[in-house]
Amino acid sequence: MRQYIVDAFTSEPFTGNPAAVCVMESWPAEESMMKLAMENNLSETAYIVKEEQGYHLRWFTPATEVELCGHATLASAFVILNYYEPESDEVRFNTMSGVLTVKRCGTKYEMDFPTYDLKEIPVTDDMEKAFGVRPVKAVFGMDLICVFETEEQVRDMQPDQAMLMNVEGRLQNATARGKDADCVSRSFAPKLGIAEDPVCGSAHCQLADYWSKELGKDSIHAYQASKRGGHLYCEMQGNGRIKISGEAALVAVSEIAAAL
Repeated sequence: MRQYIVDAFTSEPFTGNPAAVCVMESWPAEESMMKLAMENNLSETAYIVKEEQGYHLRWFTPATEVELCGHATLASAFVILNYYEPESDEVRFNTMSGVLTVKRCGTKYEMDFPTYDLKEIPVTDDMEKAFGVRPVKAVFGMDLICVFETEEQVRDMQPDQAMLMNVEGRLQNATARGKDADCVSRSFAPKLGIAEDPVCGSAHCQLADYWSKELGKDSIHAYQASKRGGHLYCEMQGNGRIKISGEAALVAVSEIAAAL
């Protein structure tokens, strides 16, 4: 089985968010997919099987299968559109979150994703203990978003991973208004076996929606301020959908020798 390592939301290898992408003829046992994801030890390993109508796509962290992953979807589209269907500029993935369409737009790949209703929730002492800084606001959709006063607070924070386990949500996102981008953010997911997701596409289904309303604009340039860093270009569609675009860079192609 061939596996690709692709850095998503960047044009520079060794930045952005790395994903492993495995293109297969049929599904191996779920236990085998979980073991390979643990072996890769990346935020996500994506598994793809071709169907009559597009491709079936699943995502695994080192700890569990997840229902939505942005950077591994972008990486999967990069692989399909460059190495399996180079004559195409669009690919459809059937996923746990419904049909996700990705289009090639120049050097970027544009993903059509759902948004989620956001509700404001009380800021708690546990949030302050987890992030090391007290948020000025907290909202919840599929995941937790804690809003901070300054970009520097988000960039400099060293969250307590054990305390994050006590905070709402599968992901805990820290965000603030940016200087060179509309917003800066970081995404932590210890409950999924991920200390920090370097550039989280699915989180921006909520982060971009939040900042779009706060800033009164439909187009959001987001920067994920992890050590690797990455840029996301988000366009609100006004129908419960969002388009998230980014670039990708191939790092490696390998053959999995172990039987799955």
